[in-house]
Amino acid sequence: MAPIELPHCVLGEHRTCWLPDGDHAFGAMSALIEGARESVCLESYLVRAGEPALSLLAALLRARARGLRVRVLYDAFGSEGLAPELFEPFIAAGGEVRVFSPARRLRLSFRDHRKLLVCDERRAIVGGINIGPEYLGDGVRRGWRDLALQIEGPIAAALAASFAAMYALAPVTAAAIGEFRRAARVLPRTAGSAISLLNSGPGWPAGELGRALRRDVAQAREVYCMAAYFLPPRRMRRALQRVSGAGGRVQLLLAGRSDVPVARYAAEHLYARMLAGGARIHEYQPQVLHGKLFIMDDTVYIGSCNLDRRSLNINYEVLLRLHWPQLAAQGRELFAEALAHSREVTATSWQKRRHWWKRLRSSAAYWLLTKIDPLLARRPLRSLG
Repeated sequence: MAPIELPHCVLGEHRTCWLPDGDHAFGAMSALIEGARESVCLESYLVRAGEPALSLLAALLRARARGLRVRVLYDAFGSEGLAPELFEPFIAAGGEVRVFSPARRLRLSFRDHRKLLVCDERRAIVGGINIGPEYLGDGVRRGWRDLALQIEGPIAAALAASFAAMYALAPVTAAAIGEFRRAARVLPRTAGSAISLLNSGPGWPAGELGRALRRDVAQAREVYCMAAYFLPPRRMRRALQRVSGAGGRVQLLLAGRSDVPVARYAAEHLYARMLAGGARIHEYQPQVLHGKLFIMDDTVYIGSCNLDRRSLNINYEVLLRLHWPQLAAQGRELFAEALAHSREVTATSWQKRRHWWKRLRSSAAYWLLTKIDPLLARRPLRSLG
């Protein structure tokens, strides 16, 4: 997993580059870990045995051999079936590992869906790419389609503090909740007016992420949305429809192939009204689409958050908001490249595909994910407010 040189983008003290697929992302992750001199924080919703986990673990062991503090956090639900023995050599070398919400009764509600690497509180990678073999590849010929952003600058310290808060919360005990709340209250969330950090999940500022997205959509003339799971709440749908209604552009790149079929069926329940509202919908064809990217004019959102109710209201997510014209232009180029491998869904073609049993399936999936899933999650979530 050697790093691959990509064009960088500079704004003030910050420097970024896009990581357009798993191969680029894992190469960059290995390079950052190898170059770290003080600390490494790695957080992932999903970790699977084999590559790329073994190569990253070897890099983490070398970081420990250099005397660095190295912490790993992964989610119990997302990494179901992962043998704890995978980390035994790392722990024996002084590495620190925590499993988020290991209690089985809590897993349906409490999920750490974040994907984050921070080195030396100065360099970081955020995006949607988990640590699993299905992410290896270019997203076209091989591997799921996803992307991430590497960033260097002051915002990385805020990302490290965000990791520390989640690491403290991981056991989800009364003491852990108290420590998390204290950490969350003092977390820095901006690095100047152009770059801000948004966290979502119980205990973080309620609704902050959704409000930020709606505010930027409301002011936009062009909206590009790449979403693995598309199930926006009503206010977000209306905001998108107002952009189209005012003569703007709304491009939705959604999953033609999904790892969660019920999520794709639920998204299809909204196709007719989104098309009627003026949005253009494309479905990605070659591989499973797992990307999360939102661009509103010159503002980019990149991180672990999907445009659905679970990401916005239930799961723990991390997202960067970057008002950065050059970065947005590069993001639109990545979007256009993915669009070239997609099939447009028009109102006419959509009607031809909608047999009665498909409408019933979509309706059932929609109600399952928008009504039943939040209802089942709500009670355990109350402990974090």
